[in-house]
Amino acid sequence: MTIDNERVRVTEWRFAPGASTGPHRHEMAYVVVPLTTGRLAATGPAGDTVSELVTGQPYFRPAGVEHDVRNANAFEFAFIEIELKDGPGSVASLPG
Repeated sequence: MTIDNERVRVTEWRFAPGASTGPHRHEMAYVVVPLTTGRLAATGPAGDTVSELVTGQPYFRPAGVEHDVRNANAFEFAFIEIELKDGPGSVASLPG
């Protein structure tokens, strides 16, 4: 873990070729900033997807995302994950 305070949690993740996160649910909205250009495969409730990610090009996802992500490259894949602990898109702010 790089930063963990009342507003954000910032973590650097590194996955060997073929390694996966294991099935999980994101309780917070988050931003991913790839440190590597390559492909990540994901399996979720809607099925399988493969995403082409580019170093330095971030993406955002709302809280509640469920998936198992796998490194679909022949090399290590790394990214920074920034979880947003409060505010719009966090589980705490969702109705119900």
